[in-house]
Amino acid sequence: MKRRSFIKLSLFSSLFLLSNANAKKDSLGYKELIIPKLNKGELINGIRHYNMQIKESTHQFFEGYNTKTYGINQSYLGETIKLINNEEVSIDYTNNINETITMHGHGMHVPASQDGTAHQSIKPNTSWSSKFRVNQKACTNWYHSHAMNKTAKQVYKGLAGLIIIEDDEINKLSLPNNYGVDDIPLILQDRFFDNRAQLYYNPGMRDIMMGYVSDILVTNGVLNPYIDVEAKEVRFRILNGSNSSVYNLAFGDDRTFKQIATDNSLLEKPVELYNLILSPGERAEIVVDFSDDLDEIVNFYDSRSNKSFLKIKINKKAKNITTIPNRLTKLEKYSILDVKRERYFKLSGMMGRLNINGLEMNMNYINEKVPLNSIEIWEVKNDMMMTHNFHIHATHFMIIQRNGKESYVLENEKGYKDTVRIPGGQSVKFIVKMKDYKDEKTPYMYHCHFLEHEDAGMMGQFTVI
Repeated sequence: MKRRSFIKLSLFSSLFLLSNANAKKDSLGYKELIIPKLNKGELINGIRHYNMQIKESTHQFFEGYNTKTYGINQSYLGETIKLINNEEVSIDYTNNINETITMHGHGMHVPASQDGTAHQSIKPNTSWSSKFRVNQKACTNWYHSHAMNKTAKQVYKGLAGLIIIEDDEINKLSLPNNYGVDDIPLILQDRFFDNRAQLYYNPGMRDIMMGYVSDILVTNGVLNPYIDVEAKEVRFRILNGSNSSVYNLAFGDDRTFKQIATDNSLLEKPVELYNLILSPGERAEIVVDFSDDLDEIVNFYDSRSNKSFLKIKINKKAKNITTIPNRLTKLEKYSILDVKRERYFKLSGMMGRLNINGLEMNMNYINEKVPLNSIEIWEVKNDMMMTHNFHIHATHFMIIQRNGKESYVLENEKGYKDTVRIPGGQSVKFIVKMKDYKDEKTPYMYHCHFLEHEDAGMMGQFTVI
């Protein structure tokens, strides 16, 4: 059977399974959203330990049909890890599956040896711990496999989860913070299934180049989910956890909402939006005011595919009222006058192989050596027609230009980020400083976070010297 025909059959079969499922649903046929358990760790001798068991499992995307998956302390995806700034932690990963993996803390500011890249592999039936002092402001990060040439497939099967970092500053703000009640994590993905309800991952050359994109949307491992919320401000921590989809997120009634945070920091002030574009790996925190919407149902959807990620049922009276302040934080900003060096990166490729500056990823080659505490400008040019993005490990950056102009930087991009979307033929400049951690031997990585692109060579390495 040709792959294209198989996919069509897969989509038809998936819809058939959905329509015939025996799951307990609401009156509209939607299933309750799964909220990943909040893992607060266990304090042992002054170090907070997180026991993360990575396992083969089955998960019922379709009621009555067991889909083979990977999970971390659960059947698909992982528990949400809660970290507190300045605490000493040990995130202890045990690999109970029959292949080598890694676990990278995406957005985490940690030493290179604790970053969880392909250089810190976890073989079957072994464990690895990422040990560090939490050293960054409040934000929403995530963790996922980063195995060489296998990242896309392993994430597709479920090796990913959220990390929430809190600090004293954010706890003083009047923001929704009751996890799972008015502070809702959303891991947004899309997945192919075959006619046996199994995840189907088999990208061809076109899929590698243009994106392995399905029209079946999955939220926290649930198809067609709903959530019951109170008639008040509700905060959504949104991760585009897809392999290669760009989502344009909005609400079905065209309401506005306020973005309060980017990948790695609060915004200095809330930014009012009608829609939010996120590429793979990007995060955003938004607050939606449902105070006047008791007994209403609101659709949260991707406007590009016109498919729903979540039905929000406002059917409870508010117990605790919050009010977003007009000012959220004051961000440290680097001056262009202090820039010591500029670096240039060109994203290109053809025929299923991709590169940065003409070089494909090589585990034994260090592409860049970046001095500790040096303020730099990195310019990234997408030399292709399709969209890419650019993610750096180690630290965070601030976007200063799009296509050569400061005015093209959107207001909701003006926080610290680690991943930036770059449409075809366009460029981005950001200012960055490597802080705190020096290691001349162990590299960090930079790469496109379209996972098929990363696995196809669009990745490089740098050390902090």
